[in-house]
Amino acid sequence: MGFASASKLAAVVAGSGGGGGYLNPSKVQAGTSKRFKILSDAPLDSWCVWGEDPSGACKPFRFDHDPSPSEIEEKMGGEYVRRMNREGTAPEAVKPGMSFFVYSYDDSSVMLCEFTQKSLIKELLSIASLEEYEDLSEWDFSLGREGSGLSTEYSLRAIPAKKGEGPAIATAWEAAQAKGYSLDALLTGDNPFGGS
Repeated sequence: MGFASASKLAAVVAGSGGGGGYLNPSKVQAGTSKRFKILSDAPLDSWCVWGEDPSGACKPFRFDHDPSPSEIEEKMGGEYVRRMNREGTAPEAVKPGMSFFVYSYDDSSVMLCEFTQKSLIKELLSIASLEEYEDLSEWDFSLGREGSGLSTEYSLRAIPAKKGEGPAIATAWEAAQAKGYSLDALLTGDNPFGGS
């Protein structure tokens, strides 16, 4: 099964660099790009909603399906409430997301990348559906960002893999897997980097 065909988000998006081990598109500095290689065989599709505790601390809650309001409330328990939208008029919408492990060339390490931007999900699925890109591990990707706030635009391009980097990437990925790196941990609220 190919990367794109393993994703449940194709129908969702058709209608519509960070720290701590995460390569977060919204943290990529405007006017720059990040180069990475996808390591995961298939993405983890999830639907995320942010909860806020009484002190204002936020935490993501992920589901393997588009959750109902009662499912969200149950998963958050009594400790968190659903974060409000920018206008403060309603709870923030549930966002579809696609997560996968990557090798970040800038950080020389395995990181978790999550696309919640529909434009990035759509572009990655479009690339992955092309016969030439069936095996995404043979390619590198360049993730760019322009603008800020509501005028932010992202770009994603497949580019030829860097020559001579294969052994270092393979070693880093083997070490990450040995530590227990797991996409499924995102659904349970556990540490995806193998810790508790």
